[in-house]
Amino acid sequence: MDTKIRKWQEISREIVFEKYGRKIERANYKLPDNKVSDFYIKSEGIAAGILAITKDNKVIVVEEFRPGPNEVLLEMPGGFVDPNEKPEDTIARELLEETGYKGNVQFVTRTLDDAYSTMDRYCFVATDCEKVSEPKPSDKEFVEVKLISIEEFRQNLKSGRMTDVEVGYLCLDYLNLL
Repeated sequence: MDTKIRKWQEISREIVFEKYGRKIERANYKLPDNKVSDFYIKSEGIAAGILAITKDNKVIVVEEFRPGPNEVLLEMPGGFVDPNEKPEDTIARELLEETGYKGNVQFVTRTLDDAYSTMDRYCFVATDCEKVSEPKPSDKEFVEVKLISIEEFRQNLKSGRMTDVEVGYLCLDYLNLL
């Protein structure tokens, strides 16, 4: 694909705020018209999310309060990738810790979070999931595991009651379930 759009020249970058492994950075760029402008960037690590389906075709989700939207939402299992861990190892661990389930994990794709974030998000599916233990959430996770039909999952994706909607749709597409 031929394009005339070019990468902008970064003049400077500084951390404005940093906590819990996340940063807000102010990046100063020289624009194509030679003007200089600041942009605020969410600097985050690598994340992974998974669409996990049981042997009887139920989708495994967790219900959890989220401070950003100030709502109780449904989510697919997932989390940030530890620096010394591969995304596929992180997602298998997160699925087990958050839900108590294991399954056949397959890589789907990698996406960017949004235009003002540095986060890479790895998308996975797990099929033939079985419960092998009780969930072991972290000390800041207060979740309830739910099993819902694929149709309910689709409806929740459309409703605005879920996070990581793009991961859900990409995984459904990968499984030819759209």
